[in-house]
Amino acid sequence: MERQNGTSQNPRCRFAPDVKGLRRTWLTVDTDDLRHVPSNQGHPTRSKPNPSLPDVSEQFREGFAGFDTWMSTHNHPVTLFVIADQCASVDFVKMMQSLIDSYNERISIGCHGLHHRSWSAWEENVEGFSTDLAESVRLLEHHFPNHFRKWFRAPAGYVAPWMFPTLEQQGFRVDSSINPSWLVNKKYGKVNSWKTTNDAVQTTSLVERPWKTRWTLPTCGPAQHIPGLRWNAKAAWKRLSKPLTIDAMNHVEDSTVELDTIYWHILDHARNNGTWAPPIKGL
Repeated sequence: MERQNGTSQNPRCRFAPDVKGLRRTWLTVDTDDLRHVPSNQGHPTRSKPNPSLPDVSEQFREGFAGFDTWMSTHNHPVTLFVIADQCASVDFVKMMQSLIDSYNERISIGCHGLHHRSWSAWEENVEGFSTDLAESVRLLEHHFPNHFRKWFRAPAGYVAPWMFPTLEQQGFRVDSSINPSWLVNKKYGKVNSWKTTNDAVQTTSLVERPWKTRWTLPTCGPAQHIPGLRWNAKAAWKRLSKPLTIDAMNHVEDSTVELDTIYWHILDHARNNGTWAPPIKGL
């Protein structure tokens, strides 16, 4: 097949005139490998590291191939949130560059941290976060200079209000870390909830793109596969508005435009013997 180039979310959002009142969906994918998940690294109580996990797992390679195949079936743009330490792997960089060569402006790259650390699960550490963020930007700008955007997603959605000023200071324009569901309130730190965290980001210049929920339940990432959540998650995605077009990707940074933001993982594409695809209507 020839490849083609080419929730009540943010309370401040309104429809921009050029969107003509039509809601759109921002398609995003996280590039976590097996070594990055909180059960293996980055969390103070959940992580039990397995040093034998490779830099690039076979499951990730299979998922990446499946994602590439899925990209060839449509012409919509997708943003990949990349963990910067993955750039230490020559294989990973080559895989990403091949994807960029194939789909060009359809690929944009955001920052998913340096080492997939669950920041809000630890004590506040502005200096450490600032140092890691700056190194992430350096690596991603170096390897993907024409495709990197200063858009941030906290690893595993572990975000807290103290992180936003640092993002702002380092020139980030978009945050997409908040899962607006009571079910994950513990991710925002001991004294915060998703609501207080969302209130905090509204006091900055950042545009917040929270994840799609349905009936206050998560629909993104693991929710697409967790028994008890997946029925609702799949139903939500089958009712999504049309994805953003390449020409409309600037709306991601426009706080006057309301978007549905969804995400899944590269690893998901390794499911079902590499045939899994996101259950999005029309794709």
